[in-house]
Amino acid sequence: MSTDTELTAKLEQLAPGTVRGRAIDRLAMSHEASHYLITPLGVVTVEDRHHVSRLMRFVAENGVPLSFRSGGTSLSGQASTDGLLLDTRKNFRKIDVLDDGARVRVQPGATVRQVNTRLARYGRKLGPDPASESACTLGGVIANNSSGMACGTELNTYNTIESAVLVLADGTAIETSGPDADDRLRMAAPELWAGLVELRDEARADPQIVAAIRRQYAIKNTMGYGVNSFLDHDSPTEILLHLIVGSEGTLAFVAEATLRTVPVCPHVATGMLYFRSLADATGALPALVASGLATVELLDSTSLRVAQRDPGADEQLLTLDVDGHAALLVEFQEENSVALAERLIAWEAVTAALPLAGPAALTEDAVRRNALWHIRKDLYATVAGNRPSGTTALLEDIAVPVRALRETCEGLTELFDRYGYEDSVIFGHAKDGNIHFMLTERFDLPNAKKRYAEFTEEMVALVLRHGGTLKAEHGTGRIMAPYVRRQFGDEIYGLMLRVKQLADPRGLLNPGVLMNEDAEAPLKNLKVTPTVEAEVDRCVECGYCEPVCPSKDVTITPRQRIVLRRERERARLAGDAELVEALDRDYAYDGVDTCAADGMCRTACPVRIDTGKLVKRLRAEQSNTVVSSGWNVAAQHWGAITRAGSIAMTTARALPAPLVTGATSVGRVLLGADNVPRYDRGLPRGGSRRRPHARPDAVAVYVPSCIGAMFGPAESSLGVRDAFLSLCARAGVTVTIPAGVESMCCGTPWTSKGNLLGHKVMSERVLAALRDATRGGELPVISDGVSCTEGFLNMAADTGLTVIDAVTFAERELLPGLVISSEFESIAVHPTCSSTRLGVTDPMLALARAISDDVVVPDDWGCCGFAGDRGMLHPELTAAATRPEAAALADRTFSAYASANRTCELGMTRATGKPYRHILELLDDATRAPRASGPADEREGQ
Repeated sequence: MSTDTELTAKLEQLAPGTVRGRAIDRLAMSHEASHYLITPLGVVTVEDRHHVSRLMRFVAENGVPLSFRSGGTSLSGQASTDGLLLDTRKNFRKIDVLDDGARVRVQPGATVRQVNTRLARYGRKLGPDPASESACTLGGVIANNSSGMACGTELNTYNTIESAVLVLADGTAIETSGPDADDRLRMAAPELWAGLVELRDEARADPQIVAAIRRQYAIKNTMGYGVNSFLDHDSPTEILLHLIVGSEGTLAFVAEATLRTVPVCPHVATGMLYFRSLADATGALPALVASGLATVELLDSTSLRVAQRDPGADEQLLTLDVDGHAALLVEFQEENSVALAERLIAWEAVTAALPLAGPAALTEDAVRRNALWHIRKDLYATVAGNRPSGTTALLEDIAVPVRALRETCEGLTELFDRYGYEDSVIFGHAKDGNIHFMLTERFDLPNAKKRYAEFTEEMVALVLRHGGTLKAEHGTGRIMAPYVRRQFGDEIYGLMLRVKQLADPRGLLNPGVLMNEDAEAPLKNLKVTPTVEAEVDRCVECGYCEPVCPSKDVTITPRQRIVLRRERERARLAGDAELVEALDRDYAYDGVDTCAADGMCRTACPVRIDTGKLVKRLRAEQSNTVVSSGWNVAAQHWGAITRAGSIAMTTARALPAPLVTGATSVGRVLLGADNVPRYDRGLPRGGSRRRPHARPDAVAVYVPSCIGAMFGPAESSLGVRDAFLSLCARAGVTVTIPAGVESMCCGTPWTSKGNLLGHKVMSERVLAALRDATRGGELPVISDGVSCTEGFLNMAADTGLTVIDAVTFAERELLPGLVISSEFESIAVHPTCSSTRLGVTDPMLALARAISDDVVVPDDWGCCGFAGDRGMLHPELTAAATRPEAAALADRTFSAYASANRTCELGMTRATGKPYRHILELLDDATRAPRASGPADEREGQ
């Protein structure tokens, strides 16, 4: 497992601090979404295009294989290597919208969703629309010629890319735009330029080759190199650019690309059509395609049965007695309401002649539409998440002419039955004849590889017999590389070989991918997935969790936390004690200490894994006995602890900064950095004590957060507690503050540290007090910190108590009774991880829009990583998590900055230098009458 130390030293000279050679780094990056597992020699976090050029020259001189990785969502093994792996995601996320959204310039680390978010305000989007848009990056989209559900072949990457900045195998950088691009290419790479001209002329001179290429690319096709470039483009630079699309990192690195965008069609109607058989569903395709539908997605009977297990399945699906049924998810997308209305008028006539097994209703309701798409988009992960522990999921992707779709699907079903692949599903883009199928295999069992190899051979014969392609969207990768010659024939394959030799004469760029003469290659380096624990076993390693993770740019991601648990178990079973020890040592910080445990990973995970829960359990197992005992005691004396914390914060503000920071630094050395917070001058003074206030006529029980008791409000602010009480008084709503409130907490400090005993003590006391205060659950409980609301919800589960966040309560119950007396010119809003999970973000935005006509949520917002005390224990986590959002806000000054949780406000204030306040504080300011006597007087009504 050791790396070449001499190689590492040389690489460090190119860009100090960018080489990651620890076992934990290399093993974490060895896992991508495919069923291949190869450990890289080393990982380099690439700084910029010039760094890439130096690295390319280095590998050319030293004969070291090199591969690129960005989102790691590839399904065919494109982002794995035993050579040098270049991580191109962290420092390549720039997005520039051009020409009012008509074009966009992107770097390879930006995700499709991030780009489309920027384009949305212009009414535009990218042409490619892959289902993995939340996690897949433009680097992978270009490398694999991604398409998707609605774009077909007309709007895929190949047909919407305009230009790019390329770094060739020898380190030469090429800009393909501009009228002199060909001259520049001829001067910089004369052999490549001349070779492309020669191949172009040869291909065009042979009518049989021309006909074969046209036939191959009449359907979606990502097998081999895009040699249709030789027919579609004249200039060598344009040919090179379009050969690079779909080349899977084997020809050059795309440092930047400019793509043409397409208009967003905002008027949409969606429906799920059920049929009694696959034949009925595929037979309906001609009429449905002719009706002008933008998407027609197929789900076979097994897909429907599996989808019925999804918590998001709707009533129609749940009540369907699936017996050979199939479904088509269809959608009209139109630019205006008139066009959509015309489609809907004609819809009844379109479906009248179809052999449907249920109603053919279409809906324009966004919630209902999203639920239908949820069934389709999460199907792969739902199947994979329900697979037996220890098995590996394989997702394949083919295309055939639409007329051959039914026979192909029936042939695949027969192969599944014959080879014993139970619960294998077929789904995909029926309008394009492009389907995906998934099967699960346990490659550590005898004959598993043989079974899989024989199945693959028959599948290949089936697809090619029907005039199809073995890869339509997911790229050739490792899995289909030996079959490229078989699909295209010797002549076209020969053209592809010469393309590779021209661009990468030493064969060092992503070897083994896209073209491989080794027929056994697809059966090498297959994943064997050991059984570890519940969260780990369900993970399909798709990577959807990574973009939302606060620690992704400082240590590791949820996917990597999980796969490293697998690697540790693999090492343990192999008796590699040295590796186990190394992983445990580095995982303590990378995997446990710097995890925000914020649950955002669960919001993105198709199988709903909350990696934070795994981390909390590990924290409990690894906890310091003295510190753990201290937290147990704290649960019993929380009122005194919060008061002491408040006094300490106020005292610290009065003492010389070096004295306070020095004291905390000593404490961190003695008790561990994960146990003693680091103090800095950006922290506020202490908060004020919480006091009970009984009101027999109350409509709700208000529990002010203990965060507000320890951390005071922003300068010149009254704090959320006073603001909420003032708002209630002004709206004529009475709330009561329960007895014993000074000792109450939602329990999050204990759960985040895995301290179950302390949480139990706190829960018993709080629940008993709340049962009394709410009259046995008659009144709701209100919390003014959204993370606290989440804690109370978890604590009160199955107790009959109703818990509502103060923001939601204010929007529903207070806002209608308030008069806006002054507005803010502009407000920047920071949603939180808890507001996202609890659905509080929309109410927060509604309050903001009630008091300002200019409300902005930064495109790059994300969890701040403060996570209670995590931002003080490991400020580097919050710094990394907030950097993109802070950068997005840097070019503009807002009248106010809002969030819904005090620690999140502290994290964002630290990141931006702007005073973040609770949205209720802003609402209080905006609804005060000019002659208001102050919050103390207004609270007299309470």
